[in-house]
Amino acid sequence: MNAALLVIVSFLVLAVVLAILARRGRKMSLEQWALGGRGLGTVMVFLLMAGEAFSTFTFLGASGWAYSKGAPTFYILAYGPVGFVLAFWMLPAVWRYASAHKLVSFSDFFAHKYQSRALSVVVSLVALAGMVALLTIQLRGLGIIVAQASYGSIAPSVSIWIGVAVMVGYLLFSGIHGSASIAVVKDVLVLGLAVFLGIYLPWHYYGGIAPMFQAIHAENPNYFSFPKEGLNLTWYNSTVLLTALGYYLYPFNLTSVFTAKSAQAVRRNTILMPLYTIVIALLFMVGFAAMLKVPGLKGADVDLALFGLAKLTFDPWFVGVIGGAGVLTALVPGSMILLTASTIIGKNVYKEGFAPQATDRQVARAARIALPLFALVGVYFVLRGGATIVSIAIFASSLLTQLLPSLLFSLLPRSFGSKQAAIAGILAGGVMVGLGTLGGVSLAQLFPHASTMVKSINIGLVALAANAIVFAVVALAGPRAWRRVELVPAAA
Repeated sequence: MNAALLVIVSFLVLAVVLAILARRGRKMSLEQWALGGRGLGTVMVFLLMAGEAFSTFTFLGASGWAYSKGAPTFYILAYGPVGFVLAFWMLPAVWRYASAHKLVSFSDFFAHKYQSRALSVVVSLVALAGMVALLTIQLRGLGIIVAQASYGSIAPSVSIWIGVAVMVGYLLFSGIHGSASIAVVKDVLVLGLAVFLGIYLPWHYYGGIAPMFQAIHAENPNYFSFPKEGLNLTWYNSTVLLTALGYYLYPFNLTSVFTAKSAQAVRRNTILMPLYTIVIALLFMVGFAAMLKVPGLKGADVDLALFGLAKLTFDPWFVGVIGGAGVLTALVPGSMILLTASTIIGKNVYKEGFAPQATDRQVARAARIALPLFALVGVYFVLRGGATIVSIAIFASSLLTQLLPSLLFSLLPRSFGSKQAAIAGILAGGVMVGLGTLGGVSLAQLFPHASTMVKSINIGLVALAANAIVFAVVALAGPRAWRRVELVPAAA
C-alpha cells in the first residue's frame, strides 16, 4: 500500500468512526433519523448546507472548468451570492411552516401547502430525478479522487462501490447525525487545502497570481473572453439567474433547513454561506495554474486538472491528504442526497402514492429499504460515464428549479394557486428541460433566424418562464375553489 492510499484509507476509517459515534444516546425515530430531531443550530446547519457547496463539484468541477472554459467558469462564482439573497427572505418562512406542521421531507412542503397527494408524488419524482444526477456527480468525483490520489492503485469503479457501501452503512445506523459529524472535519480540511493550493500553486509555478494570468493570456489571448456563440455572455447571465433561483430547490438543502432549531438559525446560515465562494475562487486558481502545466486534458478528463497538478507538485503522502479531503467532499453531500431521496421515497412515494394509512414506523422502514436501492441507481448511471461534473450539475439545477414557481406562489402574502396549477406548471417546465438536455433540442433549432443572444439563453430559464406562465393561467382559469394555498404562519 503506497503512502497516498494509506492516508486515504485513514480518512475513510475516521469518517466511519465519527458517523458511528454520532448516534450515541439517540433513538432513531423517522424525525430523528432524517432531521436530527429539528435541533441543529446555526453552525451545524451551515455545515450540512455547505456539504453541497464544498462538494466534489467544487473540488473537481470548479477547477476543471477553470482549466477548460476560461471566462464562462465564473458563473459558478456568481450564482451563489444571488441565491443567498433570495434565501435570506424565503427560507425562514419555509422553516416556520415546516416546523409548525412537523413536515419531514422535501415533498411534504408542497403536499401540505396545496393539500394534494398527487402533487406530492409529482414533486417527488422531479426531486428524485434531479438527485440521481446530483448523486452521479458525487460518485463520479469519488472515483476520480481515489483513483488519482492513489496513483491508480484502486480503480474508480472499486472506490465508487466502497464509498457507496460506507455511506449506506453509516446512514442506516446514524442517519443525518453521521453526515453532520463528518461535515465538521470535511469543511475544515477543504477550507485549509483550498487556501493553501489556491495561493501556493500560482506562486510556485508562476511567481504569483498576476504573472499566472499574464502567462495564460500570452499563450491564449482569448482565454478570458466570452465566445460569441455557445457559452457567451447571454448564456452566462441566464445560467447564473437560473442556478441562483434554484439553489435552494436542491432537496437536501431544504432538508438541512428543516433540521434547524429556529428561523433565526436559518437566516444566520444564509449570512454565513457567502464565505464558501472564497473556496471556489481559490480552486479556480488551481485550474488556471494547471492549464499550462498539465496540458492536453479534453472532455470529461478536464476534471482531472487538480490532481494532475497536485501529483506533479507534491509528495505522495500530501496527495493522499488532498485525496482524503476529497473523499469527504463526496461522502457528506452524497449521504445527504441518499438520506433525502430515501425519505422522499418512503414518505411521499410509498405513503402518499400507495399506502396512505402507513404508520411512521412503516414509512421509516420503507425509507431504509429505499436507501441502498437508490444508491444502486446512482452507481448505474455513474458507471455509464460521459459528461463533465459541471454539465451534470447544470442539468440537475435546471430540472429542480422547475419547482420554484409553485414554492414562491405559495409564500405570497395573499394565497394564490392550486394543486392543478402547480402540477401543470411543473410538468410543462420539466418537459422542456427534458427536451433540451436529453432530447438535444436547442433554442437555435427552434428559432434558427433569431439573434445569437436569443439562441444562447439557457433553455432551463425558458422552461422556468413557461412553467410560471402555465401556473398562472391554470390558476386564474380554474374555479375559485382551486385558488387556495395555505398561508405561511406569521413569524414568532
